Amino acid sequence: MTDLDIGMNQRLCDPLEWDDSRRYDRGKVMTADQLEAGREFARYKDVDGDGIPWRTLPGTHPSRGAYFTRGTTRDPQALYSEKGPDYVYNVERLLKKFATAATLVPQPVARPAMRKTSLGVIYFGSTAPAMDEALHALSSAGIALDGLRLRAFPFPDSVREFIESHGHVFVVEQNRDAQMRTLLINELEAAPDKLIRILHFDGTPITARFITEAITRQVHVLATQAF
Repeated sequence: MTDLDIGMNQRLCDPLEWDDSRRYDRGKVMTADQLEAGREFARYKDVDGDGIPWRTLPGTHPSRGAYFTRGTTRDPQALYSEKGPDYVYNVERLLKKFATAATLVPQPVARPAMRKTSLGVIYFGSTAPAMDEALHALSSAGIALDGLRLRAFPFPDSVREFIESHGHVFVVEQNRDAQMRTLLINELEAAPDKLIRILHFDGTPITARFITEAITRQVHVLATQAF
């Protein structure tokens, strides 16, 4: 999971070492031999319950494995359809596909506090370096936070579990509208009152000082509300 800051600015990284032996997993791609052997090909059919159908690459076979892609409703064989059950089948399949994707994307990186705490913090992208420094500073000041760095969407189950296991979770973002917090609420049905906005949007990169001061203020507010 990246953001505008990473996309537009230069950053130091380890030198790239290309691996010629690496072979990429292209997923469920049906071969010419499989098509020639008479294996069923249905472009949008969920054959094993994970929501991901088999596909073919252009030119795989001279007469089999072709399909027409269109934005309107289609049946599992990729044929145009206006039937309600075909539409329901396809959108429910996509739900399964998203659930499967959540298990395959890069998983979040947890950073547990040195002691048990009811407070957590969620962050991602270019916020991570400043967040690492801020966690050290907050810990030194007696504020323990469990950290979770998001790396992909759809959210894996571990993100829901992280939120549910804490009384309050700070969501650190570099935008005005708390977009990540909104995603967490909408996608995971997380309780909005548990997710506290930490927003930085003045056009400069976020700093550890900003995060430390903002979270410290919020922790004091929470302590006051507790009494």
